[in-house]
Amino acid sequence: MTDPTPGARALRGIGPREGLRPGLVWPAAVDPTAIDGPTRGQARGPRYRKSSFGLYVPAEVDGTGEQRIVEAAATYRAGVVTGWAGLAWLAARWFKDTERPVPLALQADEGTSAQPHLVAVTQEFLHPDEVIRLDGLRITTALRSVSFEMRHAPTVLQAAQAFAMAAYDDLVSIEELRAYCATHLPRCTGVGRVREALARLTENAWSPTEVSMAWHWKDEHPEAGLLHNCPIFDRSGRHVATVDVLDPDGGVVGEYHGGLHLAGQQRAEDVVREERLRATGLEVVVMVSPDLSDPTGFLARLDSAYERAVGRTRRWTVEQPPWWTDTSTVEARRALTGVRRERLLRYRSAA
Repeated sequence: MTDPTPGARALRGIGPREGLRPGLVWPAAVDPTAIDGPTRGQARGPRYRKSSFGLYVPAEVDGTGEQRIVEAAATYRAGVVTGWAGLAWLAARWFKDTERPVPLALQADEGTSAQPHLVAVTQEFLHPDEVIRLDGLRITTALRSVSFEMRHAPTVLQAAQAFAMAAYDDLVSIEELRAYCATHLPRCTGVGRVREALARLTENAWSPTEVSMAWHWKDEHPEAGLLHNCPIFDRSGRHVATVDVLDPDGGVVGEYHGGLHLAGQQRAEDVVREERLRATGLEVVVMVSPDLSDPTGFLARLDSAYERAVGRTRRWTVEQPPWWTDTSTVEARRALTGVRRERLLRYRSAA
C-alpha cells in the first residue's frame, strides 16, 4: 500500500540537521571549541537556554510550535517523531501548537531518560517502511502517526476526532486506515479502539467539536445517517447553506456555535442563515460549548427538533447540481490541484 504522505522521501541515513526548515534551530551540545555548540561558559550565560538534557539553543529561539518538535527530536539521536507531532510536521493544521509531550518512537534497546514535559517515548515495533525523512526530521508516515494517535487516545470519540482532523488536510482516508489496520496493526496496543472508531469516522468534519456533536447525536439516534458539512440546495438548485451536520432523512440540521457565534456580526449572520434553512423545511438545533461536557441539553433540543420536523414540506435537497464540485471526501479533495484547490477549499479555513 502506498502511503499518501505528501512531500516525503524514504529515510536515508540519520543526519537530522540537514534540510531543517528555515527559522528552526537544531539544539547543540556543549563544544569547547565553540564551533558546533556553545562552550560550557556560554551555555551557562544569558545567550543560551537549555532545551533538554545537555542540549542548548540561542536564548531568543522560541521553544513552541515546530521548534518544540525539533527540540524533542534532538533528545534521542535515533528517535522518530510520531503521533500528533508527526501529523503537525506534515502540516496538519489541527495538530499545530499542541502542548502535549512529543511522541518519539525508539528501538527497545536504545534506552530512555525521563523528560516527560517534552517527550513521550514509545518503544513499539516500527517497520523501516513507516519512517520517512521530511525537512530535516525523521517522522512516521501519516498512517502510522494517525493510527498511533488513535490507539493511544483516551476515548473512542477522541480517536475519531484525531482521524477527522488528519483527514481535514487529506493525509489519510478511511479506506487507507482500514487497510492499514488490517495489515500493520493486528497486534498493536489499542488497535481495538481504532477498529471501534472505524464504523463512525468522517472525512469531512471541519473541527473536533463537529465530531463531538455528531457522536452524541448518533448515540441518541443510532438510526440517523449523518452527513458532515453537507451543502443544501433549494429546488431550483441554488445553494442555501453548508451545515455542520445533517440528518437528511429526519430533516434536522445541527450547528455548533462557539464563542465567535454569540455576538456581533457573526450572530446576525447566523440568525439569517437559520431562518433561511427553516424556510426550506429544515429544523435547526444548536450546540454550544457547555454541551460538549454534558450533552443532555443538546439532546433534549435535538429531540424537539425531530418532533417539529415531522410532516414539514421539504423545499430542499442534498442532490448537487452540475455546477457544484463535491469536496466531501479525501479522494475528491486530493484530485483538486493548484488554484482550483485553493479556491474550493478556502471556505473550510474561513469557517
